[in-house]
Order: sequence, then structure tokens, then C-alpha cells
Amino acid sequence: MTIEQLYATYLQHPVISTDTRKIAPGSLFFALKGDKFDANTFAQQALEAGAVYVIIDNSAYQTQERCILVEDVLTTLQDLARHHRRHLSIPVIGLTGTNGKTTTKELINAVLSQQFNTLATQGNLNNHIGVPLTLLSIRPEHEIAVIEMGANHQKEIELLCSIAQPTYGLITNVGKAHLEGFGGVEGVKKGKGELYDYLKASGGLAFVNSGSLDLIQMQESRGLENVVYYGKLSFLNKISGHITENAPYLAVSWCVAESNEEQQVTTQLTGEYNLDNVLAAICVGHALELSAQQINAGIAGYQPKNNRSQIVKTTSNTLICDYYNANPSSMVVAIDNLHKMQAEHKVMILGDMFEMGPEAAAEHEAVLKVALQVPADAHIFVGEEFYLQQPNYPQATFYRSAEEAIADLQANAITNTIVLIKGSRGMALERLVPYL
Repeated sequence: MTIEQLYATYLQHPVISTDTRKIAPGSLFFALKGDKFDANTFAQQALEAGAVYVIIDNSAYQTQERCILVEDVLTTLQDLARHHRRHLSIPVIGLTGTNGKTTTKELINAVLSQQFNTLATQGNLNNHIGVPLTLLSIRPEHEIAVIEMGANHQKEIELLCSIAQPTYGLITNVGKAHLEGFGGVEGVKKGKGELYDYLKASGGLAFVNSGSLDLIQMQESRGLENVVYYGKLSFLNKISGHITENAPYLAVSWCVAESNEEQQVTTQLTGEYNLDNVLAAICVGHALELSAQQINAGIAGYQPKNNRSQIVKTTSNTLICDYYNANPSSMVVAIDNLHKMQAEHKVMILGDMFEMGPEAAAEHEAVLKVALQVPADAHIFVGEEFYLQQPNYPQATFYRSAEEAIADLQANAITNTIVLIKGSRGMALERLVPYL
């Protein structure tokens, strides 16, 4: 079956399923392989659960005409999404970056939704499987799409761009993350810069943070012709802004280059590092001709619910829940934000950072040193990597696991305190919240 033929089938049944536990009636089931499973073995089960066709790549499971045999299911899914994208005339905003990409995506979506029927990446569907699934969920009624693209090695953003084919692009920043896969910070720059490579080749427009020397150099070295700058006050900027308050919610003042009229907006985010994310969303909204009132309504209305820069007030404390992910760059800005907040009592609970490769020990010690420079009632470190540092830092508290930390929190309650909780997703630090 050709992609054109499969696309005709998709147009009749435009719902994709990849999990037999969540089969949508009348959907196409793609039997993807994983490290520990082969969904070809679930083909018949998917049909019985309501899938109208199953796409498989193992002929042993081609038991009837509703089993469509292809050479490789994943490649076919990606090719189908790429084919669908070519039939779409709507603008697509592609964004990536080391930190802040999901928050920026959500802010952009909140802003653009004030005027457009917008589709944005759901959850963490930002990889070689998630991006195709997102594109294949675009319907005729959608007027614009915001596609988040994640990567942990080079050439991945290149692949995702070939599928999403963004008309606009934004790199939030580049920093120390997935160093094991990228091979160091320069590898991160090269990998994330693949979005700029695509925009250069396609004539797309890039939104660039003028406050990032890395991003400025990355776009200038490629000779991007269509660039709109945003950031703190600079002659380069189309959109400039600054923080007016962060106690604990972030308030921002911003303006357009050719206007002297200052706009004020209060967000439901915490952290000075979110200024760049807010200004990025404002810049995109302005470029797509939304009014200042619409932009402010989108920014003010966005409420984080994804454990990124999220304020949670318990009966005992105010928590800064930022434990969806962590790397050295995001750790440092989160620690700095806690340092700048006005509070009588502060505690930081930091969990291990994953995918650091050979740099793991050095990067964890570097973060630890930064953390200990910030006055706090307690500096708590959770995880095996941080625990290795215990002999050299008796002034801090270390636990091998979240379970050990919970046991101590139960015995020694923390009250009337602002508590920063940050660590990599695999640490599952949300388990601490009920005990704070």
C-alpha cells in the first residue's frame, strides 16, 4: 500500500491509536515496537477493541484484509504525518530548546487561542512518535498548530522538522541537558540549531531571544534572513519587556518597538527565568496580529498544571513544584529564583539530574555548590548522584531515594516555608508533596 492510499484511508478514519488499552472506535492502530514489546502481537486485539484497520510490519500477524502490512510501522507513521502536513495550509510554529519549551508552548497556545482555533502538542508528545501523532490530530477546523520538538541526540530535530515543516520557529535556549546523547554543550547547540537550518532552507521566520549570545551566534552563522527578536530592552527587539514583580507570581511590563505604550500583565507563573518564555509568547502573538488585550488575556489566563514553575499552597507550606525535569541550566535558575524571593523561611529539595553521562559527578557537585551559596533553612539533596557528594558537604542533608526523604519529612515536619522541589522526572519527587 502506498502512502497516498494509506492517506485516503486515514481521511476516512482520521484517528490514530498506538495503545490497545486506549483504542478509539473506528481508528487506525499502528503496531509500534518498543524496547520491551512488539505491538504486532496485539493486532487482532486492536481489531476486536474497535480499530478499523491495523498497520503492522510482521507478516505473521496479517490474518485478514484489515491488517495492512508495511515495511516499517514507525517510518510509515512518520511518512503519513509528513504527507498530511503537505496537505495543510495553516501556519505551524515549531519550537525546541533546552529549558522552557513546554511552558513556552503552553503560553503561545494560550495567547493564540484568543483568536484562532489552535492545536498544540499535548503532554510530552514531542519526539519521533509524538510529533507525527500530533500532526495527524490536526483537523480541517484548526487554524494554526504549535508543535513542540524534543531531542536527546543530533539529527532528531532535523527529522522532526522534515515531518512538521514549521513556517515559524523558536529555540528557547541552549544549555546543559542530554549531554550523554548530544556529546556536550556544542553538540546541544548543533542539535537544536537544526531548527534554524530548516528555517534557513525553507524561508521560514525565526523568533530569537536577543539576550542569548548562543542563539544570536547560531542564527547569524546560518545567515537567517527572516528574524524577529524579543527579550529585555535592546535596539534589536520587536518586543521588549521586564519584570515588575515576582512575589511569588511573575508580573511583566512589555512594549512593541514602535510604540511607547507599556503593557502590564500578571502571570500565574513563578520564576524570573519565565520572563523569556512570556516574551516569546507575546512576540509570536504580535507577529500573528493579535491585539495587546488578546495577548495579555492569554498570558494572564494560563495556569500551569504540569509541575513546571507551578505554585502549590498546602495547609503547611508554599511549594514551587518544578519536578517535571531538571538539568544543570534549569537547576541554577530555579535556585536563583528561590534566592530572590522574599520569605522568612526557605527550603530547597533537589533531586538527581539524569542523562548527564560522564559529566554526572561534576555537574551534580557544581549544582550543589551553587545551592549551598543560597541561604536556606535546609538544603536537601535526593538521589544516588547527589548522595555521592555527601562526604564533602556535611552542612547539607542527603538521601539516596525519595522514600528516605519522605521518612524524614514525616518525622521532622516543615511548616510555614517556601519549598523548592526540583529534579529529573525519573526521581518522581511529586511523592514528597503530601508530606509538605
